[in-house]
Amino acid sequence: MGVPNAAIELDAIDQRMLEALARNARISLKELAEVAGLSSPSAAERLRRLEERGVIAAFTLDIAPEAIGYFLQAIVRIRPLPGQLHVVQRLIQETPEFIECDKVTGEDCFIGRLVVRSMGDLDGILDKITERAETNTSMIKATPVKRRLPPLSR
Repeated sequence: MGVPNAAIELDAIDQRMLEALARNARISLKELAEVAGLSSPSAAERLRRLEERGVIAAFTLDIAPEAIGYFLQAIVRIRPLPGQLHVVQRLIQETPEFIECDKVTGEDCFIGRLVVRSMGDLDGILDKITERAETNTSMIKATPVKRRLPPLSR
């Protein structure tokens, strides 16, 4: 997750490179260098430094769940019963349909994002969790803001 208490300064070139990589993580080094206004070796060195400093944590893939049959998505708020926190966390981690989950403050302990093929599948997953936690589920109708980069300039 990067460096916790030391913010890394990004100059305009770093910002251009990160924005280009966010659009297409498979961009060629030559194209990335052009976007940044650098030579390929200079762009490669900057890229290496961004990785070493923890700014770039991974080059990843964004799959469309519906393309592989997961037509439904849900946000689930989870409040473990007393003494069940670690068991519930393990259940969430072991359930591949949870594509994302955050441990949060407030009344709930976890907020998870699930992909499922049917309401029956959702019920089956939730049944395992509700033995050890209270849940509140909201079905996702649309995602007006997809995961994106935080502001890169101060």
